[in-house]
Amino acid sequence: MLSNIFDSILTDSVFTGSTFALATITAIICGTIIASTYMIKNRYSKSLVITLVLLPAIVELVIILVNGNLGAGIAVAGAFSLVRFRSTPGSGQEITSIFLAMAVGLATGMGYIGIAFVFTLVISAVNLILSMMNLTQEGNGFRVLKITIPENLDYEGRFEDIFERYLKNYEYEEVRTTNMGSLYKITLGVVLKDGMSSKEMMDELRTRNGNLDISLSRRTFGTDSI
Repeated sequence: MLSNIFDSILTDSVFTGSTFALATITAIICGTIIASTYMIKNRYSKSLVITLVLLPAIVELVIILVNGNLGAGIAVAGAFSLVRFRSTPGSGQEITSIFLAMAVGLATGMGYIGIAFVFTLVISAVNLILSMMNLTQEGNGFRVLKITIPENLDYEGRFEDIFERYLKNYEYEEVRTTNMGSLYKITLGVVLKDGMSSKEMMDELRTRNGNLDISLSRRTFGTDSI
């Protein structure tokens, strides 16, 4: 019985009306599960949710239409490759969900609806568990510190003693000029020590950079807005 889950519903690789309807319904259900899982712990847009729901069924139809036709398969592959030129950069979670939706569409298009359904449940569950885990420093005080200094101020070694007192760790990420080259803007990724005051740290930094702009913020990622 369990082995039947991994069998194709097709007979001689031919779709009938009933098998096509079953594969399409399975693709839409799997797409809904993928979209629902993505919505739990991520920021999302309406367009992305609709895409994740419908993409498996669309890919399924494409696979059915090009089944056994090499020329059509090459043409469709070329058409799919153009999608990346019309897409904005997305987060890793978005890309993973889209690839999962495409994989489900491939499976249902070949008649393996059991594999598609089980794979969707397993990957969605693992994705949800990993999303709920604190795997990085993002939830543990990670911040972006930006310090503006005059061009004649040597920033190397200028702030390290303050960093050692207030920060658990820090890393220089970017140094660039601004205001027609008269100022430097330093960007660091930092993690505050437990119980340390960010205001006191910024007050001390202001005495070293000539009271120019200083900002301390959370890192923002390029995700769809709700």
